[in-house]
Amino acid sequence: MRAYVLITIEAGQGTAVQDALRAAGIEQVDQVAGSYDLVAVIEGNDPRAVGELVIGTVQKTAGVASTVTLLSIG
Repeated sequence: MRAYVLITIEAGQGTAVQDALRAAGIEQVDQVAGSYDLVAVIEGNDPRAVGELVIGTVQKTAGVASTVTLLSIG
């Protein structure tokens, strides 16, 4: 299962958060322009595994202010 995590960060923390998420094993983390600052692509065996990565890793990363998770359905 794949999910796209839209991440809002604290000002000036883009590269630090991006590097921290990659170091935590999230391979695709891109800085973007618009309403969100980063987009991470997360893969898990099921929705629970995806949720654990978002809550346990992404949301606990220093500099992350908020997240929106979009589960892929097709």
